[in-house]
Amino acid sequence: MQIESGVSLKPYNSFGLPATANTLVRIGSDADVRRVVDHPVLGLAPKFVLGGGSNIILTRDMPQVVLKVEVVGMRLVEARPDAWIVEAGAGENWHAVVMWALAQGFPGLENLALIPGTVGASPVQNIGAYGMELQDRFESLDAVDLRTGLGFTLTADRCAFGYRDSVFKQSLAGLCVITRVRFKLPRPWQPVLGYLELERKLVETGIAHPSAAQIADWVIAIRRAKLPDPAVLGNAGSFFKNPLVTPEQCRDIIGRDPEIVHYPMPDGSIKLAAGWMIDACGWKGKAIGEAAVFERQALVLVNRGGAIGSEVMTLARAIQTSVYGRFGIRLEMEPVVV
Repeated sequence: MQIESGVSLKPYNSFGLPATANTLVRIGSDADVRRVVDHPVLGLAPKFVLGGGSNIILTRDMPQVVLKVEVVGMRLVEARPDAWIVEAGAGENWHAVVMWALAQGFPGLENLALIPGTVGASPVQNIGAYGMELQDRFESLDAVDLRTGLGFTLTADRCAFGYRDSVFKQSLAGLCVITRVRFKLPRPWQPVLGYLELERKLVETGIAHPSAAQIADWVIAIRRAKLPDPAVLGNAGSFFKNPLVTPEQCRDIIGRDPEIVHYPMPDGSIKLAAGWMIDACGWKGKAIGEAAVFERQALVLVNRGGAIGSEVMTLARAIQTSVYGRFGIRLEMEPVVV
């Protein structure tokens, strides 16, 4: 357990927003979490769990004890007839784990390539892209309770996964530290190609039966073409959730805006494209201070160099007001605002 004081969090959030942690503790193991819980001072203090910082908006300095999760390691746990069970430390870079699994001959995560952040954040957010969500490949996870120091394991049925949601954003929010995550990668492997942009790649390349590595390459190319690299232009990925509405609500909106992009969901609801709505309201490329809407993808807000958290939030709320005024839909932010 490494304890540091007065640590700048600018390098630890992908939006590149300025903030300082009064106390930062680097967590490399379950035992480190228990040491924090048992510590005579740290144990009593409020805590904030920080992974890769790819899904947070920092609006102020952090008086809480910031627990920087840096648990590493990747391994094959079990090769079952129906699946490979692969485990990764919560501090591992998500994309690195996807590529490692492919290189080891364990396909199944390729649709989730290049999503920023760490492994520990993946079940919290139930990350998803290109026709797949984390819950589709989730086996179980290990965590440590921040109240008792006791370790526990959760399987999928206990994680309450939803669209960009989980129990870790609800009843367990701020109450535990995820230390390891295990993934169930089905055998035999079957490609997931139902997403429109992947279907276009099939046509463009003429490859009827792509490999998992080929799908990963396609996903990486698609993401790089429309999403900014956080190392170059600070951002938190998709800033707003795509709203889910009833078929009746969708028909009403189509009546007013026939071109709105929408997708039917398995449960009968309709997913609306938040980026399309933001673009339709004229926000693409617009800025408030140094915070702006990305020119190539209206769903992404970016830091043009010197943005502060309040500028990002002012821009986000202005977008929400604008979209609600035109479509009657309240956009929900994806990042956690601190």
